[in-house]
Amino acid sequence: MKVKLIDRYLVKQFLLTTLFGLMAFIVLFIVVDLMENLDDFIDAHVTISIVVKYYLLFIPEIIKLMLPVSMLFASLFTTGKMSNQNEITAIKAGGISLYRFMMPIIVVSFFICGLAVYFGGYVVPAANRNKARLEMTYLKRHYFAAGANLYFQDSQTRIVNIGYFTEENNKAVQVGIQEFDKNDVTKLVWRMNAQSMVYDTVANIWTAYNITERRFNRFNEEVQQIPAKPFRDLQFKPKDLLVKQQKPEQMNLTELRSSIVSQRNAGTDPTYLLIEYYSRFSFAMTGLIVVIFGLPFSADKRRGGMAIQVGVNILITFIYLVMLKVVEAFGKNGALNPLMTAWFVNFLFLIAAVFNLKRVKQ
Repeated sequence: MKVKLIDRYLVKQFLLTTLFGLMAFIVLFIVVDLMENLDDFIDAHVTISIVVKYYLLFIPEIIKLMLPVSMLFASLFTTGKMSNQNEITAIKAGGISLYRFMMPIIVVSFFICGLAVYFGGYVVPAANRNKARLEMTYLKRHYFAAGANLYFQDSQTRIVNIGYFTEENNKAVQVGIQEFDKNDVTKLVWRMNAQSMVYDTVANIWTAYNITERRFNRFNEEVQQIPAKPFRDLQFKPKDLLVKQQKPEQMNLTELRSSIVSQRNAGTDPTYLLIEYYSRFSFAMTGLIVVIFGLPFSADKRRGGMAIQVGVNILITFIYLVMLKVVEAFGKNGALNPLMTAWFVNFLFLIAAVFNLKRVKQ
Protein backbone atom coordinates (compact mmCIF):
# COMPACT_ATOMS: atom_id res chain seq x y z
CA MET A 1 0.00 0.00 0.00
CA LYS A 2 2.87 2.34 0.91
CA VAL A 3 4.57 1.62 -2.44
CA LYS A 4 1.41 2.43 -4.40
CA LEU A 5 1.06 5.70 -2.51
CA ILE A 6 4.62 6.66 -3.43
CA ASP A 7 3.95 5.66 -7.06
CA ARG A 8 0.87 7.89 -7.25
CA TYR A 9 2.78 10.77 -5.69
CA LEU A 10 5.68 10.42 -8.14
CA VAL A 11 3.41 10.14 -11.20
CA LYS A 12 1.34 13.15 -10.12
CA GLN A 13 4.40 15.33 -9.49
CA PHE A 14 6.07 14.19 -12.70
CA LEU A 15 3.01 14.93 -14.88
CA LEU A 16 2.29 18.29 -13.24
CA THR A 17 5.92 19.40 -13.59
CA THR A 18 6.04 18.24 -17.23
CA LEU A 19 2.85 20.22 -17.95
CA PHE A 20 4.25 23.28 -16.19
CA GLY A 21 7.48 23.00 -18.18
CA LEU A 22 5.60 22.75 -21.46
CA MET A 23 3.51 25.82 -20.61
CA ALA A 24 6.64 27.79 -19.74
CA PHE A 25 8.36 26.82 -23.00
CA ILE A 26 5.23 27.63 -25.04
CA VAL A 27 5.04 31.12 -23.54
CA LEU A 28 8.78 31.68 -24.08
CA PHE A 29 8.67 30.52 -27.70
CA ILE A 30 5.61 32.62 -28.52
CA VAL A 31 7.09 35.77 -26.97
CA VAL A 32 10.38 35.37 -28.86
CA ASP A 33 8.63 34.56 -32.15
CA LEU A 34 6.21 37.45 -31.71
CA MET A 35 9.10 39.86 -31.27
CA GLU A 36 10.64 38.57 -34.51
CA ASN A 37 7.43 38.66 -36.56
CA LEU A 38 5.75 41.74 -35.09
CA ASP A 39 6.90 43.98 -37.95
CA ASP A 40 5.58 41.49 -40.52
CA PHE A 41 2.19 41.33 -38.78
CA ILE A 42 1.95 45.12 -38.69
CA ASP A 43 3.05 45.56 -42.32
CA ALA A 44 0.53 42.96 -43.48
CA HIS A 45 -2.26 44.61 -41.41
CA VAL A 46 -3.03 41.27 -39.79
CA THR A 47 -5.87 41.28 -37.27
CA ILE A 48 -5.43 40.07 -33.69
CA SER A 49 -7.63 37.04 -34.36
CA ILE A 50 -5.30 35.90 -37.17
CA VAL A 51 -2.25 36.39 -34.93
CA VAL A 52 -3.93 34.29 -32.24
CA LYS A 53 -4.76 31.58 -34.79
CA TYR A 54 -1.17 31.67 -36.05
CA TYR A 55 0.23 30.95 -32.60
CA LEU A 56 -2.40 28.35 -31.78
CA LEU A 57 -1.16 26.49 -34.87
CA PHE A 58 2.43 27.00 -33.70
CA ILE A 59 1.84 25.38 -30.29
CA PRO A 60 1.87 21.72 -31.49
CA GLU A 61 5.34 22.19 -33.00
CA ILE A 62 6.59 23.73 -29.73
CA ILE A 63 5.15 20.83 -27.73
CA LYS A 64 6.83 18.30 -30.01
CA LEU A 65 10.23 20.01 -29.69
CA MET A 66 10.08 20.75 -25.96
CA LEU A 67 8.37 17.62 -24.63
CA PRO A 68 11.67 15.69 -24.10
CA VAL A 69 13.23 18.67 -22.31
CA SER A 70 10.13 19.14 -20.15
CA MET A 71 10.13 15.44 -19.24
CA LEU A 72 13.81 15.63 -18.31
CA PHE A 73 13.32 18.62 -16.04
CA ALA A 74 10.21 17.06 -14.52
CA SER A 75 12.17 13.94 -13.59
CA LEU A 76 14.99 16.10 -12.23
CA PHE A 77 12.83 18.26 -10.01
CA THR A 78 10.60 15.42 -8.84
CA THR A 79 13.38 13.06 -7.78
CA GLY A 80 15.97 15.75 -7.05
CA LYS A 81 13.71 17.43 -4.52
CA MET A 82 13.05 14.12 -2.75
CA SER A 83 16.77 13.33 -2.76
CA ASN A 84 17.78 16.67 -1.25
CA GLN A 85 15.14 16.25 1.47
CA ASN A 86 16.46 12.74 2.22
CA GLU A 87 13.13 11.19 1.26
CA ILE A 88 14.82 8.77 -1.15
CA THR A 89 17.13 7.68 1.68
CA ALA A 90 14.07 6.91 3.80
CA ILE A 91 12.48 5.00 0.92
CA LYS A 92 15.62 2.89 0.52
CA ALA A 93 15.62 2.23 4.25
CA GLY A 94 12.05 0.97 3.88
CA GLY A 95 13.25 -1.78 1.56
CA ILE A 96 12.34 -0.15 -1.78
CA SER A 97 15.19 -0.24 -4.28
CA LEU A 98 16.10 2.77 -6.38
CA TYR A 99 15.15 0.85 -9.53
CA ARG A 100 11.67 0.23 -8.15
CA PHE A 101 11.45 3.88 -7.09
CA MET A 102 12.23 5.04 -10.65
CA MET A 103 9.87 2.58 -12.33
CA PRO A 104 6.64 4.71 -12.21
CA ILE A 105 8.35 7.66 -13.94
CA ILE A 106 9.90 5.39 -16.58
CA VAL A 107 6.56 3.66 -17.29
CA VAL A 108 4.68 6.97 -17.55
CA SER A 109 7.45 8.35 -19.80
CA PHE A 110 7.04 5.33 -22.07
CA PHE A 111 3.30 5.97 -22.48
CA ILE A 112 3.88 9.70 -23.07
CA CYS A 113 6.39 8.87 -25.80
CA GLY A 114 3.88 6.47 -27.37
CA LEU A 115 1.35 9.28 -27.56
CA ALA A 116 4.10 11.56 -28.89
CA VAL A 117 4.51 9.25 -31.91
CA TYR A 118 0.91 9.92 -32.97
CA PHE A 119 1.07 13.57 -31.96
CA GLY A 120 4.26 14.22 -33.94
CA GLY A 121 3.16 11.98 -36.81
CA TYR A 122 -0.30 13.43 -37.44
CA VAL A 123 -1.27 16.41 -35.25
CA VAL A 124 1.90 18.47 -35.74
CA PRO A 125 2.04 18.09 -39.57
CA ALA A 126 -1.61 19.15 -39.88
CA ALA A 127 -0.93 22.23 -37.74
CA ASN A 128 2.23 23.06 -39.73
CA ARG A 129 0.29 22.74 -42.99
CA ASN A 130 -2.46 25.11 -41.81
CA LYS A 131 0.14 27.51 -40.41
CA ALA A 132 1.93 27.59 -43.78
CA ARG A 133 -1.35 28.33 -45.59
CA LEU A 134 -2.07 31.13 -43.15
CA GLU A 135 1.39 32.62 -43.78
CA MET A 136 0.86 32.40 -47.54
CA THR A 137 -2.56 34.05 -47.30
CA TYR A 138 -1.92 36.86 -44.83
CA LEU A 139 1.86 37.32 -44.70
CA LYS A 140 2.45 36.63 -48.41
CA ARG A 141 5.11 34.05 -47.65
CA HIS A 142 5.49 31.46 -50.39
CA TYR A 143 6.84 27.94 -50.15
CA PHE A 144 7.05 27.03 -53.82
CA ALA A 145 10.81 26.60 -53.68
CA ALA A 146 10.38 23.60 -51.38
CA GLY A 147 7.97 21.97 -53.81
CA ALA A 148 9.69 23.01 -57.02
CA ASN A 149 10.49 20.44 -59.68
CA LEU A 150 7.99 17.82 -58.61
CA TYR A 151 8.96 14.63 -60.36
CA PHE A 152 6.80 11.52 -60.23
CA GLN A 153 5.50 8.54 -62.17
CA ASP A 154 1.88 8.89 -63.30
CA SER A 155 1.61 5.50 -65.00
CA GLN A 156 3.85 2.61 -65.95
CA THR A 157 5.11 4.50 -69.03
CA ARG A 158 4.53 8.16 -68.07
CA ILE A 159 6.76 10.53 -66.08
CA VAL A 160 5.57 14.00 -65.02
CA ASN A 161 7.56 16.95 -63.75
CA ILE A 162 6.02 20.23 -62.51
CA GLY A 163 7.63 23.47 -61.41
CA TYR A 164 5.03 24.22 -58.73
CA PHE A 165 1.29 23.98 -58.13
CA THR A 166 -1.06 26.61 -56.67
CA GLU A 167 -4.15 25.39 -54.86
CA GLU A 168 -6.17 28.60 -55.27
CA ASN A 169 -6.69 28.18 -59.04
CA ASN A 170 -5.68 24.51 -59.46
CA LYS A 171 -2.84 25.63 -61.72
CA ALA A 172 0.43 23.80 -62.39
CA VAL A 173 3.29 25.82 -63.86
CA GLN A 174 6.21 24.64 -66.03
CA VAL A 175 4.82 21.22 -66.80
CA GLY A 176 6.65 18.43 -68.60
CA ILE A 177 5.25 15.01 -69.50
CA GLN A 178 7.27 12.15 -70.99
CA GLU A 179 5.73 9.02 -72.48
CA PHE A 180 7.82 5.87 -73.03
CA ASP A 181 7.27 2.84 -75.22
CA LYS A 182 5.24 0.22 -73.32
CA ASN A 183 7.35 -2.53 -74.89
CA ASP A 184 10.65 -0.80 -74.11
CA VAL A 185 10.43 1.66 -71.19
CA THR A 186 13.90 3.02 -71.98
CA LYS A 187 12.65 4.39 -75.31
CA LEU A 188 11.06 7.87 -75.29
CA VAL A 189 8.21 8.16 -77.80
CA TRP A 190 6.46 11.43 -76.86
CA ARG A 191 7.20 14.53 -74.83
CA MET A 192 5.16 17.59 -73.96
CA ASN A 193 6.25 20.85 -72.32
CA ALA A 194 3.62 23.37 -71.30
CA GLN A 195 3.83 26.79 -69.72
CA SER A 196 0.89 25.94 -67.47
CA MET A 197 -1.82 23.37 -66.91
CA VAL A 198 -5.18 23.91 -65.17
CA TYR A 199 -7.50 21.31 -63.65
CA ASP A 200 -11.24 21.55 -64.46
CA THR A 201 -13.07 20.35 -61.33
CA VAL A 202 -16.35 19.94 -63.26
CA ALA A 203 -15.02 17.86 -66.18
CA ASN A 204 -12.22 16.33 -64.05
CA ILE A 205 -9.55 16.86 -66.73
CA TRP A 206 -6.30 18.77 -67.09
CA THR A 207 -5.93 21.38 -69.86
CA ALA A 208 -2.43 22.47 -70.85
CA TYR A 209 -1.57 25.85 -72.41
CA ASN A 210 1.29 27.10 -74.60
CA ILE A 211 2.43 23.61 -75.48
CA THR A 212 5.49 22.32 -77.28
CA GLU A 213 4.81 18.72 -78.28
CA ARG A 214 7.45 16.34 -79.63
CA ARG A 215 6.95 12.88 -81.11
CA PHE A 216 9.91 10.61 -81.64
CA ASN A 217 10.12 7.80 -84.16
CA ARG A 218 12.96 5.74 -85.47
CA PHE A 219 14.29 8.31 -87.93
CA ASN A 220 13.21 11.81 -86.92
CA GLU A 221 11.44 14.08 -84.45
CA GLU A 222 8.14 15.89 -85.04
CA VAL A 223 7.68 19.19 -83.22
CA GLN A 224 4.32 20.93 -82.89
CA GLN A 225 3.24 24.14 -81.14
CA ILE A 226 -0.28 23.98 -79.65
CA PRO A 227 -2.08 26.87 -77.84
CA ALA A 228 -4.19 24.58 -75.62
CA LYS A 229 -4.98 20.90 -75.31
CA PRO A 230 -7.02 18.79 -72.83
CA PHE A 231 -5.49 15.62 -71.36
CA ARG A 232 -8.07 13.09 -70.23
CA ASP A 233 -5.78 10.17 -69.39
CA LEU A 234 -3.66 11.82 -66.67
CA GLN A 235 -4.17 9.98 -63.39
CA PHE A 236 -2.92 12.51 -60.84
CA LYS A 237 -5.28 15.04 -59.25
CA PRO A 238 -4.69 18.42 -57.54
CA LYS A 239 -4.86 16.79 -54.09
CA ASP A 240 -1.98 14.50 -55.12
CA LEU A 241 0.13 17.51 -56.09
CA LEU A 242 -0.64 19.23 -52.79
CA VAL A 243 0.76 16.25 -50.92
CA LYS A 244 3.82 16.02 -53.17
CA GLN A 245 4.48 19.76 -52.87
CA GLN A 246 4.33 19.80 -49.09
CA LYS A 247 7.49 20.10 -47.05
CA PRO A 248 8.33 16.88 -45.18
CA GLU A 249 7.43 18.53 -41.86
CA GLN A 250 3.93 19.20 -43.23
CA MET A 251 3.33 15.54 -44.14
CA ASN A 252 1.86 13.03 -41.73
CA LEU A 253 3.23 9.51 -41.47
CA THR A 254 0.81 8.13 -44.07
CA GLU A 255 1.69 10.86 -46.56
CA LEU A 256 5.40 10.36 -45.94
CA ARG A 257 5.10 6.64 -46.69
CA SER A 258 3.17 7.41 -49.87
CA SER A 259 5.75 9.98 -50.99
CA ILE A 260 8.60 7.54 -50.33
CA VAL A 261 6.92 4.88 -52.48
CA SER A 262 6.18 7.47 -55.19
CA GLN A 263 9.79 8.65 -55.31
CA ARG A 264 11.10 5.10 -55.46
CA ASN A 265 8.72 4.31 -58.34
CA ALA A 266 9.93 7.43 -60.15
CA GLY A 267 13.55 6.41 -59.69
CA THR A 268 14.48 9.31 -57.39
CA ASP A 269 16.30 9.09 -54.07
CA PRO A 270 13.90 9.19 -51.06
CA THR A 271 16.69 9.39 -48.45
CA TYR A 272 15.57 12.76 -47.07
CA LEU A 273 11.98 11.54 -46.65
CA LEU A 274 13.13 8.26 -45.10
CA ILE A 275 15.17 10.14 -42.50
CA GLU A 276 12.16 12.33 -41.71
CA TYR A 277 9.90 9.27 -41.47
CA TYR A 278 12.14 7.31 -39.10
CA SER A 279 12.92 10.45 -37.09
CA ARG A 280 9.23 10.85 -36.25
CA PHE A 281 9.53 7.67 -34.19
CA SER A 282 13.04 8.16 -32.83
CA PHE A 283 12.50 11.76 -31.70
CA ALA A 284 9.24 10.80 -30.01
CA MET A 285 11.19 8.29 -27.89
CA THR A 286 13.82 10.87 -26.93
CA GLY A 287 11.88 11.81 -23.79
CA LEU A 288 12.06 8.27 -22.41
CA ILE A 289 15.80 8.00 -23.07
CA VAL A 290 16.74 11.33 -21.48
CA VAL A 291 14.57 10.50 -18.46
CA ILE A 292 16.34 7.15 -18.00
CA PHE A 293 19.67 8.93 -18.45
CA GLY A 294 18.86 11.78 -16.05
CA LEU A 295 17.08 9.97 -13.23
CA PRO A 296 20.22 8.48 -11.63
CA PHE A 297 21.83 11.93 -11.44
CA SER A 298 18.86 13.49 -9.68
CA ALA A 299 18.15 10.50 -7.42
CA ASP A 300 21.74 10.34 -6.19
CA LYS A 301 22.33 13.11 -3.69
CA ARG A 302 25.46 15.03 -4.64
CA ARG A 303 27.44 17.99 -3.39
CA GLY A 304 26.21 21.18 -5.04
CA GLY A 305 22.56 20.22 -4.86
CA MET A 306 19.99 20.44 -7.61
CA ALA A 307 21.75 23.29 -9.41
CA ILE A 308 24.66 21.01 -10.34
CA GLN A 309 22.28 18.25 -11.39
CA VAL A 310 20.29 20.60 -13.62
CA GLY A 311 23.47 22.02 -15.13
CA VAL A 312 24.87 18.57 -15.94
CA ASN A 313 21.62 17.43 -17.53
CA ILE A 314 21.27 20.64 -19.57
CA LEU A 315 24.77 19.99 -20.90
CA ILE A 316 23.84 16.38 -21.70
CA THR A 317 20.68 17.51 -23.51
CA PHE A 318 22.68 20.06 -25.51
CA ILE A 319 25.22 17.40 -26.52
CA TYR A 320 22.35 15.07 -27.44
CA LEU A 321 20.71 17.64 -29.75
CA VAL A 322 24.04 18.61 -31.36
CA MET A 323 24.80 14.96 -32.07
CA LEU A 324 21.34 14.54 -33.61
CA LYS A 325 22.04 17.33 -36.08
CA VAL A 326 25.55 16.08 -36.90
CA VAL A 327 24.37 12.53 -37.55
CA GLU A 328 21.42 13.85 -39.57
CA ALA A 329 23.83 15.78 -41.79
CA PHE A 330 25.84 12.60 -42.44
CA GLY A 331 22.64 10.74 -43.26
CA LYS A 332 21.42 13.35 -45.75
CA ASN A 333 24.81 13.18 -47.48
CA GLY A 334 24.38 9.43 -47.89
CA ALA A 335 27.13 8.46 -45.44
CA LEU A 336 24.66 6.68 -43.13
CA ASN A 337 21.61 4.50 -43.68
CA PRO A 338 18.36 6.51 -43.04
CA LEU A 339 17.27 4.14 -40.26
CA MET A 340 20.68 4.34 -38.62
CA THR A 341 20.66 8.13 -39.01
CA ALA A 342 17.38 8.44 -37.12
CA TRP A 343 18.18 5.99 -34.30
CA PHE A 344 21.98 6.11 -33.87
CA VAL A 345 22.09 8.83 -31.19
CA ASN A 346 19.13 7.28 -29.35
CA PHE A 347 20.83 3.89 -29.21
CA LEU A 348 24.10 5.49 -28.10
CA PHE A 349 22.46 7.39 -25.24
CA LEU A 350 20.27 4.42 -24.31
CA ILE A 351 23.40 2.32 -23.80
CA ALA A 352 24.91 5.12 -21.72
CA ALA A 353 21.65 5.43 -19.75
CA VAL A 354 21.59 1.71 -18.93
CA PHE A 355 25.24 1.87 -17.86
CA ASN A 356 24.44 4.90 -15.69
CA LEU A 357 21.53 3.05 -14.09
CA LYS A 358 23.72 0.08 -13.23
CA ARG A 359 26.36 2.17 -11.48
CA VAL A 360 23.93 4.18 -9.33
CA LYS A 361 23.85 3.36 -5.62
CA GLN A 362 20.98 1.16 -4.60
